[in-house]
Amino acid sequence: MLLKFDSWPRAGLCAAAVSSGLWLSGCQSVSPPPEPVPAPPPAVQAPAPSPPPVAEVVADKLDQADEAARHVLAYHERLRLLSSAELTQELSRLNTAPGGPATTLETALALGQTRNAADLARGLSLLDSLVRMNTPELHPWQPIARLIAHRFAEQRRVEEQVERLNVQLRDSQRDSQRKIDQLNEKLEALKAIERSLTVRPPAVPGPPSSAPKAP
Repeated sequence: MLLKFDSWPRAGLCAAAVSSGLWLSGCQSVSPPPEPVPAPPPAVQAPAPSPPPVAEVVADKLDQADEAARHVLAYHERLRLLSSAELTQELSRLNTAPGGPATTLETALALGQTRNAADLARGLSLLDSLVRMNTPELHPWQPIARLIAHRFAEQRRVEEQVERLNVQLRDSQRDSQRKIDQLNEKLEALKAIERSLTVRPPAVPGPPSSAPKAP
């Protein structure tokens, strides 16, 4: 007997369709779920380089300062053996040498060897400018520069004091010489008066007087 779908209740038809769909879906091959893609590991950042220990930094600075001091002392020993003409040539060479802390210190030392007050003042000015600069490359040179600047300042003070004493001595000598000249003038005047008193022309004898005869 043929069943007509039209004779089925509508609700039953819908239920049969739903159950048939479920049965068909259950017969299909079920594929396994895709494996989860592992997340990439977090990037490992390289640790920041740690600063060197304080002791190493201090030791490095001391080594640089020691090297600068040795350079300056060796140059000073060489300057002491130069003659005046050779020292002038050395100053000419330094005036055209490349700038830098070593050249500045060498120029100051050479100026201090000329025995000239103006050159000493110029050398002291160069040292003061080097000491006052806050530049890392100048730090190793500043301790020896301060030492030389102190010695130059003391030398300048002593030379100025000696010059003042020499001026006072010259003034005193001029005063003494003037007093000596005045005393010599007075002495010569007294001698002239004495000579005028002791040296006189001889007396001229007069005619003999006639005495009256006695009676």
